[in-house]
Amino acid sequence: MIISPLENRDALEISTKIAGSAMRAQSARMQVVAQNIANADATASIPDGDPYARKTVTFKQEMDRNLDAELVSVRNIGVDRTPFNIRYEPGHPAANEKGFVKTPNVNVMVELADMQEANRSFSANVQMIKFTRTLSSMTIDLLRT
Repeated sequence: MIISPLENRDALEISTKIAGSAMRAQSARMQVVAQNIANADATASIPDGDPYARKTVTFKQEMDRNLDAELVSVRNIGVDRTPFNIRYEPGHPAANEKGFVKTPNVNVMVELADMQEANRSFSANVQMIKFTRTLSSMTIDLLRT
């Protein structure tokens, strides 16, 4: 089976767009994880107030009719409804009348694992784009000869 240069160009464009959409989604995920890590110790400034709530990212698949391909994007950046942690610290400005302070529902170890997973996915898509460019160059070289 011989693939025409036009079909090859279309396939290369589609694979690049798919990888690019995944990279944008993973980039958003890494930004949210970074916010979670940065605010892992952010408590309220008033007694009995709520601290920083962990953010979550959900993705969605959407059909690009022009490309006839499934792309990925961020569906929602939401808030984790897991209960806040509580610690005894009577001198803290956010402590309630019993001396307990609500702390964020962020587990830094979970966030680091999530960051690593997002980074690996992002890197895999970068490699896909590099491979696509290599195939494109090889196709051009073949057409020249």
